[in-house]
Amino acid sequence: MEISPWDDLTSRILYLFTDEFPIGTHPTCGHFRAALRRNGDFFGFIPIPAIAVCDKLGNICKSFDPLVEKNPCLAISHILKAAASLSESILTYEGGLWLRRQKPYPPEVLDSLKNCSPVKNIGLRVIYIPCSIKDAVEARTLNIASDGYYLDAIALELGLPDASEVLVSRIIGKSSSETRLYFSASGNLMLDCFNAAKQATDNCHFNHRATFLSGQDIYGGALMASVGYTWRSADLFHEDLTLQTYYRMITSKTPSGIYKLSREATLTAELPVTFTSRVNWRGSLPKELLFTFCRQHRLSEPVLSIETLPETSSKSQGSCEKMEDMGAAANSKSNRNDVSSCDEKSNKLKYCFRCGIKIFKQENLILEYMPKGTHKKQQDAVHSSSLTVLLWFNNSLKEPEMPLKSLLSSAAALQINIDVQSFQKEFATYQFLHNKRDSDKAEGGTALLSNGKTKSVITQPNEVCSSKMDDGTGVLLSNGSVVCISYAVSLVEEGEHVKELLESSLNFEFEIGVGAVLPDLEVLVTQMSVNQSARFHMESLRDIILAAAGDSSKIPSILSSESCHLEYDFTLLKVTEPLEDRMEQAFFSPPLSKQRVEFAVSYIRRSSATTLIDFGCGSGSLLDSLLDYHTSLEKVVGVDISQKSLARAAKMLHSKLSRDSDVAVPISNLRSAILYEGSIIECDSQLCGFDIGTCLEVIEHMEEDEAFKFGDVVLSYFRPKLLIVSTPNYEYNVILQGGNGQKQDEDPDENSHSQGCRFRNHDHKFEWNRDQFNSWASELARKHKYSVEFGGVGGTEGVEPGFASQIAVFRRMGVLQGESDIGVGMDVHHCQTVWEWNRSSSVGDGAVSSA
Repeated sequence: MEISPWDDLTSRILYLFTDEFPIGTHPTCGHFRAALRRNGDFFGFIPIPAIAVCDKLGNICKSFDPLVEKNPCLAISHILKAAASLSESILTYEGGLWLRRQKPYPPEVLDSLKNCSPVKNIGLRVIYIPCSIKDAVEARTLNIASDGYYLDAIALELGLPDASEVLVSRIIGKSSSETRLYFSASGNLMLDCFNAAKQATDNCHFNHRATFLSGQDIYGGALMASVGYTWRSADLFHEDLTLQTYYRMITSKTPSGIYKLSREATLTAELPVTFTSRVNWRGSLPKELLFTFCRQHRLSEPVLSIETLPETSSKSQGSCEKMEDMGAAANSKSNRNDVSSCDEKSNKLKYCFRCGIKIFKQENLILEYMPKGTHKKQQDAVHSSSLTVLLWFNNSLKEPEMPLKSLLSSAAALQINIDVQSFQKEFATYQFLHNKRDSDKAEGGTALLSNGKTKSVITQPNEVCSSKMDDGTGVLLSNGSVVCISYAVSLVEEGEHVKELLESSLNFEFEIGVGAVLPDLEVLVTQMSVNQSARFHMESLRDIILAAAGDSSKIPSILSSESCHLEYDFTLLKVTEPLEDRMEQAFFSPPLSKQRVEFAVSYIRRSSATTLIDFGCGSGSLLDSLLDYHTSLEKVVGVDISQKSLARAAKMLHSKLSRDSDVAVPISNLRSAILYEGSIIECDSQLCGFDIGTCLEVIEHMEEDEAFKFGDVVLSYFRPKLLIVSTPNYEYNVILQGGNGQKQDEDPDENSHSQGCRFRNHDHKFEWNRDQFNSWASELARKHKYSVEFGGVGGTEGVEPGFASQIAVFRRMGVLQGESDIGVGMDVHHCQTVWEWNRSSSVGDGAVSSA
């Protein structure tokens, strides 16, 4: 027989007051232990507000009263009524929100509590959020005595007589923290705390800032503290908070703020306006940002609906529909139509994707989005749609007083449908804070939320403060280029010679042309050469500055000055031109990167191989593709020297292989996946003895002598049965670059060939023509007893200038004496495991570890 929610509530209350509960491990047990160590009249009394939140009593109340989600006082009302029905076992305290057991606890229970480890006096740093928005948020110190109850200390700090008058919010911020808001339940709020209608009209005591943070109605001053009992330990957990903690929480309420925090660049980064590729994106991906935004505002998890369409039936965003406008491209266009891919050979229909998104608050639909355009990759469709929704939220929150007509038209322009009433209801508190900010600024006050753009002053537009010139040669930065800078942002008070460092990075990357940083910063970067430095000034933004600043006592006093500003100093360290497949997308469908992967996959699927190693796996595009097919592979390994690339590969593989993945992958045979960090030109027995080795577009990133060394090491020591190597065909660059690879006003690149074409990637150390590649591969095969055959993708065999990507497939010839001892005798392990997945005996389950 199913138990009713009310019976569940009374049963739980009875269980809390059993003999065994106070000595248990549940976090609520800590409150009972503290109550039983108290002296005086409150010995054994448990404050109802604490257990309503820290125990599952509150969740039980929500199951039959959804209003508890917004108004925690209602849970207290239900618990009081339930306790009153248990008067033979539970005693309520007249005049306070307390519960106590009628029957005394056995001596052995009380004795066991005396043996608990003693608690030291604690001086805990907390944040006080005044009720009036005109009063400043301030840091305070909460003193908790060694023999005291922390809720009594909080009550004292709030000016309340005892802990029963302290209401407790849900956890705010990270779910793993114990950061909560504590506020008063005294006066008419305690006596009539369940009259929600009356509270809603009492704006004199309504705490908008605290309500904004918690998503619950909060009245009076509130104390934000990270303290409480947890599952991790029986001791009281506590952690200091700073003003930075508060302002970072405020910042994290907007999509742009969430992105800034994910990049640890609050003063520098901006939410990009376009998703170009996962390779160029930095920081948390759009889908993750959207899910975080919804959690921050207590919205339901976004519902994603992925639609799969035949590629011919819908115009895809990407390469397949792009048209060439150069004469030299005509030949490439005919080549593109003749390109043979695995899909075409098998007459398999190609598909593209688009992703719709719905966002609910419980059962109420707030927003629905269905794009018109499609993408060639499912994940690109997901991230692009997520970013569109984020940008709309971001712009709407910047202008909460936007007229209804403008709000609807801005959504309709993006194919977004909104429920205006639900949207305005959920973000009403944000609107009040934004309006109050504007009025405070008019009165000379300071901003609580600074979301609008500010006017920046470029102090040195072109006359860059040059610290080191790169032979006077500038770098052409086109959209899609990825740049790396070092920078420092300081708060400067003019006239007083005061300068406080707020934020800095020695290695900050961003993509040009997508709005990923402050506009003034990007404008200057595009005018600079590698190793040049520049500086510009910008108006100060109080909340963003305090979110970025550490615990410096100087910051508030500088901000109070009318002559303070932000100063940005930065140096351009590196420029990576757009990736090859982006440049090649206008000429080939699928892009060359996709064709290379498909070429390798076709060999792998026909080989019946059980083990594979990808040399120079990068971000794991090949390994990712393999998971989309049924293969005989049981073990796959990737090795690379880039920690960032491996991190992206690990994230991608983990998302597909974990059992809670939302993407179904056919991995029935796969038992193990490993990512190693290390060099592929050094011997390591962990990389030996695989059935198949792949090395796609890697050797050109080495020096030429290292490419020769790689060939010797991989075929003499690692010795896979089959090795697939691809590299760009330099002769094809004249087509890709439209016969104008070198601009007249540029100095010749030091590593360009006499033909005048540039290398396809800024990081390429060389690019071979067909004769050079054939010579390299043939000599390696002869020396190490392999056969080799040549092929390629991106072009037509026998038609000049050959394939855009040239490929060599090496096959080990026969069985050599001592072959079983491959990799043995030089048991060197220089490669470090950075991520590993192993399938358990349970189908669909797996264990993951990472270093």
